[in-house]
Amino acid sequence: QVQLVEYGGGLVQPGGSLRLSCVGSGVAFSRYPTISMSWYRQVPGGERELVARISSYGISTNYADSVKGRFAIIRDYRKNTVDLQMNSLKPEDTAVYYCNARVDLLDFWGQGTQVTVSS
Repeated sequence: QVQLVEYGGGLVQPGGSLRLSCVGSGVAFSRYPTISMSWYRQVPGGERELVARISSYGISTNYADSVKGRFAIIRDYRKNTVDLQMNSLKPEDTAVYYCNARVDLLDFWGQGTQVTVSS
């Protein structure tokens, strides 16, 4: 029904920037503007936590307190993508980042992409 693929992870120095991209496809994505899209992250042994969410039609966004002012979630309705622009990265941002789509109260996930912030 929904397939999500993330791109853009990697190694970056503290203070640097990275942009993650998630491309969605599948039957449900014919109505992409109606789908709420999010980015989550997870560290080994930890719970998956919400980083940023953008609502259907991009009406609203919300961010984890730890990333406010540094990260931005951006939708492209022509490409069915949702990006996460990450600036002023810190070592504690190191995690596997997952793209999420919520369709009719069902959650779909990408495979995850590793982000490592280290000097």
